Amino acid sequence: MARILIVDDSPTETFRFKEILTKHGYEVLDASNGADGVTLAEAALPDLILMDVVMPGVNGFQATRQITRAEKTKHIPIIIVSTKDQATDRVWGKRQGARDYLTKPVEEEALIEVIKQYLNAG
Repeated sequence: MARILIVDDSPTETFRFKEILTKHGYEVLDASNGADGVTLAEAALPDLILMDVVMPGVNGFQATRQITRAEKTKHIPIIIVSTKDQATDRVWGKRQGARDYLTKPVEEEALIEVIKQYLNAG
């Protein structure tokens, strides 16, 4: 069973993602900020990370950069899931190492499709 790490400071979003992912048979880990997300990614080595952008302290772009540049975690695909939907945000997210960029609110089918795409590619 694939393990997915959710990094999001919104308990509502985290709960929603957890519901969707567990329903589809994924094991779910979560962190409520970027710094904890980086730490948990290094400790648990999840199969994939769903990363929010706007968070206190270390934001999602910074956390993505740290995870994708660290030797131990650079293989983990990161999908940014954010309310920020400007083209510049997408470009910047990919520059930080994110494999994909989804805009909230995300449809369940679209989320699962993208997750499967990156889990199967790995």
